[in-house]
Amino acid sequence: MKTPFDKLPDGSQAYTYTLTDGVITAEITDYGATILRLLVPDREGKLGDVALGFDTIAEYKKSTTFFGTVVGRGANRTKNGQFTLNGKQYQLGRNDGPNNLHCGPDFYKDRLWTVEEASENVLRLRLESPDGDQGFPGNATIRVTYTVMDRGLYITYDALCDQDTVFNLTNHCYFNLAGHDRPEKAMDQVLMLPARHFTPDDAENIPTGELRSVEGTPMDFRTPKAIGRDIGMDYDALKLQNGYDHNFEVWCNPCAVLTDPESGRTMEVITDRCGVQFYSGNFLVGEKGKGGVSYCFRGGICLETQFYPDAINHPDWQQPITRAGQPFHSETAYIFK
Repeated sequence: MKTPFDKLPDGSQAYTYTLTDGVITAEITDYGATILRLLVPDREGKLGDVALGFDTIAEYKKSTTFFGTVVGRGANRTKNGQFTLNGKQYQLGRNDGPNNLHCGPDFYKDRLWTVEEASENVLRLRLESPDGDQGFPGNATIRVTYTVMDRGLYITYDALCDQDTVFNLTNHCYFNLAGHDRPEKAMDQVLMLPARHFTPDDAENIPTGELRSVEGTPMDFRTPKAIGRDIGMDYDALKLQNGYDHNFEVWCNPCAVLTDPESGRTMEVITDRCGVQFYSGNFLVGEKGKGGVSYCFRGGICLETQFYPDAINHPDWQQPITRAGQPFHSETAYIFK
């Protein structure tokens, strides 16, 4: 179902597309290819919206929370906004201190995507990204497909470029399985991450290059635990980032399982990427979200599937480089139990 959402500053109309499999429902807008709502039943069958978001384009445009948006070409942070490819250095915007965050300041979240297919349970959107866009080489065509089926939201990323370039696409949805309107419950969610190591960051959230074992640290989620249980521990990685905001290895699937004990909602994350960024909403400062809900500090969490942050500057890590004419393809699913 297609309905008007809001208008862009230039007067262009953005629309909302409702996808459902009869059990869960996703509402997605062509503005930023953004997840607006994600309605999931609890153990009694009552639907609740588990995705944080806003009601207007003006709020999405103003905010740097990236609620539900597609992030690219290169997700996460790039040190000094610089990388070298084929012997040439490229400069991205410096929008996070000296570094680049989510390829700003000209974010994909603030663009109107072209709808190529819309049906009861599938939405495919396209974005044309010209050579030099955000500082990246090559004319790129990027497609994101949302499919709702079998109690899951499946996201497929496809891209093609006429030059060697960087592709590291993800979705920045904030989840609260208690319901987006109960932000005070977000840290009560129970998380399981089978990751054996994570990548510690420096004070600017840039990976140091270390692959550190989670053994014996508050970063160990191999046994499920409440997110808030250890978040205040005196541990360097947590203190530097004021909570969880770290990349964890993906070596098996599901790579994460999130549960809200009160509602009974459980979400499995399945991906073909090598990393997942677990972020505990440490930069939320009471933004007024949907229906006037105030999203308090740590009022939602992200599980962003991707290459390791700043991998382009760590040649020993799996690289986010796609060669000219070579199709890029990636899949992630959020499945609800």
